[in-house]
Amino acid sequence: MGVLDDKVAIVTGSARGIGRATAELLSEHGAKLIINDLDADLAAQAASEIAGETAVYGGDLTKAGAPEALIQTAIDAWGKIDIIVNNAGYTIDAPVHKMSDEAYQRMLDIHTIVPFRVVRAAAPHLREPAKQEREAGVEVFRKIVNVSSISGTMGNAGQANYASGKSAVVGLTKTLAKEWGQFKINVNAVAFGWIETRLTASKDASNTMEIEGETVQLGIPDQMRTMAPMLIPIGRPGTPEEAAGGVFFLCSPWSNFVHGQVLNITGGQLTGMMS
Repeated sequence: MGVLDDKVAIVTGSARGIGRATAELLSEHGAKLIINDLDADLAAQAASEIAGETAVYGGDLTKAGAPEALIQTAIDAWGKIDIIVNNAGYTIDAPVHKMSDEAYQRMLDIHTIVPFRVVRAAAPHLREPAKQEREAGVEVFRKIVNVSSISGTMGNAGQANYASGKSAVVGLTKTLAKEWGQFKINVNAVAFGWIETRLTASKDASNTMEIEGETVQLGIPDQMRTMAPMLIPIGRPGTPEEAAGGVFFLCSPWSNFVHGQVLNITGGQLTGMMS
């Protein structure tokens, strides 16, 4: 028997990387999963490979109506939503003086606007059942986990756009926690440090993704990658599975009294500036 048996979870950007590891872990513990990715075929493939019950919504969540369609996919499949993990995202790096308006806006769109639209679309399916449970004197906890980054909490050179979007996620999380705590909806965030994904892999010609027909370069220079032992007290970057562990905790019953928090999953990474 799993701790998430009969729970319905949406994990955006869940066909690969941290999202995939999170979906697999939630499924392992009994959750039914909505798998989402920009690449609909890849999302379908991932869903077929993950044990347990899955449904698929493939497509670009920045498009009009897409967050609503994502939520409706869960409702059509299982009639409810218990967990939302807003994980989808990517990077477009450049120093401020070379950054285009489009590159800045894209990061705000995927990292801030999409999570806002997803939770807004989900609101009736989270709040209304909670009101009925409250009237009946029953506590049922639901979970929202928004993915931020230490780029958003500490800043990171070359990522003004990404850092701005991820910083805004923290504000969204804390505000939503104040609004929805009364409905037993735990709203928290995770701030990832250096996790081994395609966003932190070597920056070369093979590490790209396609967005609306445009090739976006991912990864970081190898010179930066060699610095991990000096920057991270644990001595190495984290794995997607280790990153997923923190998300799982915030989706689990053990986090029922954890609310409005940002969990740093960094291996103790030392870079950045904090007040």
